[in-house]
Amino acid sequence: MALKITQKKGLVGAQKKQKDAMQALGLRKIHQSVVHPDNAAVRGNLKVVAHLVTVEEVEGE
Repeated sequence: MALKITQKKGLVGAQKKQKDAMQALGLRKIHQSVVHPDNAAVRGNLKVVAHLVTVEEVEGE
């Protein structure tokens, strides 16, 4: 199982922890999407930036 993560809001005014989490996920621009495996590290980063992204489950890795 994998997660498709799409950035929906910008990072202007975001806290450093949130900016670091977005960088770790590989997101830089609004409407950019990445696919990551569903694991604890990714889920932890998503918890920090849940209000800035949308998450979909997709098949594959």
